[in-house]
Amino acid sequence: MTEGVDARLVRAREYYEQAVFGGDTKPLDEAERDLAGVEADVALARGKILHARFLDTRLEDAAELPLFERAAGLYRELGDARGEGEALFWVGTVYQVIRQDQETAAPAFARARELATAAGDELTLSYVLRHLCFGEQAAGRVDAARELLAESTRLRRKLSFVPGVAANLIVLAHLAASDGDREAARDLLDEAAGLAVDSGAHGVGQWIEGARMELDLA
Repeated sequence: MTEGVDARLVRAREYYEQAVFGGDTKPLDEAERDLAGVEADVALARGKILHARFLDTRLEDAAELPLFERAAGLYRELGDARGEGEALFWVGTVYQVIRQDQETAAPAFARARELATAAGDELTLSYVLRHLCFGEQAAGRVDAARELLAESTRLRRKLSFVPGVAANLIVLAHLAASDGDREAARDLLDEAAGLAVDSGAHGVGQWIEGARMELDLA
């Protein structure tokens, strides 16, 4: 195998040669499936890069949503529930985070939750639950928001996704502050800060400092 080349691309090349030079076209369907999988993976990865750029610039790239939708469609055709669930999470995120459209985001998140649960994809599920929390929080349903985020945080601790735990603790601090429990909010931010330092999550560290200022807990 050529070093650094995706195995699916190598197989597609081999299947091409097998069909053209060997006269056996049977593997071509498998080659198409392999390439569809590669395309889905690339579309998802490109969309995530564009989302990271949005978080830096706050300017939407028009290509982001179509990339996630394309990935979701390809994964669906391939019967890849895990991939489809992750892509649909990002579709929901574009609507919720970039376009501030909770109503359109909700069904994408709901389906992503179903697929991630069925596929046992606990990382994607932790993201979905976090963003469902935001929807409940926006609707003023604080208890429901806290429950969703607590489950997201439990999954992230289980997976040792330390920066993700720290990010969730920031939101839990906001929820505690909204209940008037400033001491709990401070403790949550202190724990988040420690986790951010330990994991080298400097971006999350900046979010924590912003939360301290916003909640007047500096």
